[in-house]
Amino acid sequence: MSQFNDYYANTGAGGGGFMTGGSPYGSASGSPGGASRKSEIAHSLRPLTVLQLLNATQAHSDAEWMLDDTELGQVTVVGHVVSIQSQATNNLYWLDDGTGRIEARHWIDSSIEESEPGSSAITEGSYIRVSGTLKMFGSKRYVNATHIRPVKSPHEIYFHLLEAMTVTLIWAKGAPPRAGQNPSTTIPQAQVAGPPAVGGSAYAAQSHPPATTNNQYSHLPKLEYTIITFMLSQPSKEEGVHVRSIARAVGGNAAAISDALDKLMDDGLVFTTIDDSHFKVAD
Repeated sequence: MSQFNDYYANTGAGGGGFMTGGSPYGSASGSPGGASRKSEIAHSLRPLTVLQLLNATQAHSDAEWMLDDTELGQVTVVGHVVSIQSQATNNLYWLDDGTGRIEARHWIDSSIEESEPGSSAITEGSYIRVSGTLKMFGSKRYVNATHIRPVKSPHEIYFHLLEAMTVTLIWAKGAPPRAGQNPSTTIPQAQVAGPPAVGGSAYAAQSHPPATTNNQYSHLPKLEYTIITFMLSQPSKEEGVHVRSIARAVGGNAAAISDALDKLMDDGLVFTTIDDSHFKVAD
């Protein structure tokens, strides 16, 4: 077992920030939606910073937590223990990881407390890893900790921050190409050929080679062609491409992009996948 996997000891998770057997994209088998999809998300473990936890949103009290239009399941965070409040039924830890502070509440169960080695050794001023789910009580959000343990190595602190950044980038831009795989372009030809579109990234336009022309779609209006070319340039994923990624790459008016996607769906060129925000090019 690698040193990185040891960082997830006693949490039921493997390396990479997700539960053993999980992935940022869900399972490749079964239906992309429905109960199986929710089960996969519920059992995934995503490394986050405190600031990301504070930036997560909830449509209503019973809704799932979302971060950058991505649903959160289990979360893990590494932080400095500012204070500890021990109560009869739970221990309350105030955590600070340099990006913000959040409360972690660990409920005491005598039947399983002995299975949490090191939890009794947690002191103020130490670093700990907390895994659990994000909750809200009144106006205060907190991590309902199912696993909590001391950090044994300073390298784990840096590893967690790097892993949180890596997983966030994978969700936003797709997985990097594997060894021997030809890297996919991420910016469509229409944007690279001239000045970046309104709201587009000048840096992105300079840092990616032009995409090849897709004659099959050359009859489409410019915006629709740009959208579909960008989607084709992305790594193939079961859930397709999120509308946020499309808008970020294409730039311009959000309403115009929405109308263009509706037109592409009406023409049978793209379709939605796991929800109304993920799109995939029809074969």
